Amino acid sequence: MIERISHFLVKFRLLVVFASLLVVFLAATGLPQTKFSSDYRIYFSDDNPHLKAFEDLQATFTKSDNVMFVLAPQDGHIFTRETLSIIEELTEMSWQLPYSIRVDSITNYQHTIAEDDDLLVDNLVTDASNLSSSEIAYAKSVALNEPSIAGRLIAANADVTGVNVSMEMPGLDPSKETPEVAAAAYEIQAHLNQKYPDLTVYVTGQIIFDNAFKDAAMYDLSHIVPLAFLIAITCIAIYMFAASRSIITVFSGSFSIIVVIITSILFALGISAWLGMDITTASANAPTMILTLAIADSIHILASFFQQMQSGKTKAQAVIESLRINQQPVFLTSVTTVIGFLSLNFSDSPPFRDLGNIVALGVIGAWGFSVLLLPALIMLLPFRVQSREHKEGGWTVTLSNWVIKHSKRLLIGTMVIMAGSISFLPQNELNDVWVEYFDEPMRQRQAADFTRERLTGLGYISFIVEAEEEGGINEPEYLANLEKAANWLKLQPEVQHVSTFTDVMKRLNKNMHGDDPSAYKLPDNAELASQYLLLYEMSLPYGLDLNNQVDINKAKTRLTGYLAKTSTSELLALEERAQSWFSENIPSLKFSHGISSDIMFAHIGQNNIRSMLQGTFIALIIISVVLAFSLRSAYYGFVSLLPNLLPALVAFGVWGMTVAQIGIGLSVVFGMTLGIVVDYTVHFLSKFLRAKRENQLSTEDAIRYAFSTVGVALLVTTFILFANFAVLAISNFSMNSDMGLMTAVTIVVALLVDFFFLPPLLLFLVGSKRKKAKQDLTIDDQGILDQRAPLNG
Repeated sequence: MIERISHFLVKFRLLVVFASLLVVFLAATGLPQTKFSSDYRIYFSDDNPHLKAFEDLQATFTKSDNVMFVLAPQDGHIFTRETLSIIEELTEMSWQLPYSIRVDSITNYQHTIAEDDDLLVDNLVTDASNLSSSEIAYAKSVALNEPSIAGRLIAANADVTGVNVSMEMPGLDPSKETPEVAAAAYEIQAHLNQKYPDLTVYVTGQIIFDNAFKDAAMYDLSHIVPLAFLIAITCIAIYMFAASRSIITVFSGSFSIIVVIITSILFALGISAWLGMDITTASANAPTMILTLAIADSIHILASFFQQMQSGKTKAQAVIESLRINQQPVFLTSVTTVIGFLSLNFSDSPPFRDLGNIVALGVIGAWGFSVLLLPALIMLLPFRVQSREHKEGGWTVTLSNWVIKHSKRLLIGTMVIMAGSISFLPQNELNDVWVEYFDEPMRQRQAADFTRERLTGLGYISFIVEAEEEGGINEPEYLANLEKAANWLKLQPEVQHVSTFTDVMKRLNKNMHGDDPSAYKLPDNAELASQYLLLYEMSLPYGLDLNNQVDINKAKTRLTGYLAKTSTSELLALEERAQSWFSENIPSLKFSHGISSDIMFAHIGQNNIRSMLQGTFIALIIISVVLAFSLRSAYYGFVSLLPNLLPALVAFGVWGMTVAQIGIGLSVVFGMTLGIVVDYTVHFLSKFLRAKRENQLSTEDAIRYAFSTVGVALLVTTFILFANFAVLAISNFSMNSDMGLMTAVTIVVALLVDFFFLPPLLLFLVGSKRKKAKQDLTIDDQGILDQRAPLNG
């Protein structure tokens, strides 16, 4: 069957090229439909319970989508006429941001005072440029002692302040709305920095980080993908010259592989666009992965082609023989790679499912174009390969002899080293702080770090606290219990600042008692509390109501703790402690689970590890069954489990030894690399079994044959795979950089396992007894069996 197809490819090469390009063109027509998604919510499926809770929170209270301007005057003093005037100016400018619905600053903080029997509500600072020193001192005293803004909008030493802008995003086209807001915010920042050189303005907030997701994806597409292409082309060209010693072959071979790469990428991206998959920070690196995997298929076919040409065959004969030798292992490695990447569909995070599906499509395309388009291009383009006389030796034979000679020591030594590395696996700790997804050189990360260090935490945890009925938040028992919960939350080491409705009620009670400091406590009468609240709300200007803390029916309030720099495990522990403490100490109130984007990412990282372990296990079973059928041996299918599992286990052990922190990006590496690692085992075992079965070589000679036929190709593909996955490490998005680095390490370990562990393992399990050979066979340094006994099948 394969021989007939090979002859067809050789004879009708132009038709094959035309048909291949037509398929790519039809797929690529979907590319204009491609969209970039910058909303962090895409990392969560629609039925994610933590996303649903977050959306309920957003629907009940003022949305937490925000932009925060952080101001740091060089003189270190916020409460001066000049700086307060700038804050007033910025507060007014912030209302002009697209979709803004609320602006909070120290100048427009709604300060309440009592005057006779009236409650006066006004901006804390008005017309700052004309304030007296005593008025400024009074404003400073109020701001630093008001719980609702101290530690949130003004630093404890009054040297940094924030202006927080809340947004109501339409959600009709987030890919345009988010960049629009971010661009407008950065315009204001640039204006203020230029106008006031003695003032440093930072921009942070949820919407800024939403836009950073898109910036990271665009950076990867515009920098990493071209760099990966450059590395790939360089590696391919070097290999082509080393194998052929011909400049013509360098150009023809490199061009052929590049065509396979481009067609595979266009095929995958086009089909994925037709299927409605958006480009995200996770899936933006799919082209780099497809590029790398497409090269691996092509290299194996070209390596055999060169070997056949060097043995004296014509180009057509070499193409046909190369396809015959490689059709099973290339197909098998493609199937197992597809299975590995499809295991990402077990991920709890849709972008990683998309990544797996896009790369799987690319691998399917790469397989098709490698066995159809590549041979046709080889026949159309000039290839010159110098014939080489048969000779014993070569580095692959030398290496195989050394491995065979020291097999027992290698088996024990590699097992000890791998066991030692794997022992560090438990050192890995989950840490998925979304702010830290972005590299420190990024302006978004710099602004976030400054804000967290000098002003307030950007992360938070909110609880919806329900009363028994509408208006129930005014009941003394409810307020007392809410105060109790807030006080407990303030004592937690992870919490920097607490926002609670009880602070408002205590302030109002003091105001309504003639600003008597001793009356700074909760009202003891529900009717009075209701009247205070109504009077206060009627006095508030547009956009500064209490909807950020109280629902419209006065049946729920929002209790929020703003977090210090907190790891994922610490945040999850805080949530668990809070639930336990609330249920034990305040059973009469209904508290929701912890809600926030931080909580969402913390849980999805944890859940994703569990789901991907399940997916990887299923993929491993399927791959083992596929290998057992393809290798026609359940025994060898079982043996393949070790070299397939060990590389990722060792890599994660090394990671635990060095970095020891894993996030959602690393949780998919095991399944993703499984399909790649299997390629090494498949190529080695298929050649090993071919030599044993068809030519009845001894185990030692079969190992020599496997080294000689696939050693060069495995080394070249490893270098290319390593280089192109390692280049992801320069991504400014840690999900991608960590994933790329871990994958690169896993690939190197896979090569070492297949070179120094698998052969000794085969010698130990299979034994070295030599069967009677059909004919005396010799193996040259290119892995070509003497033509007196050609391999069939």
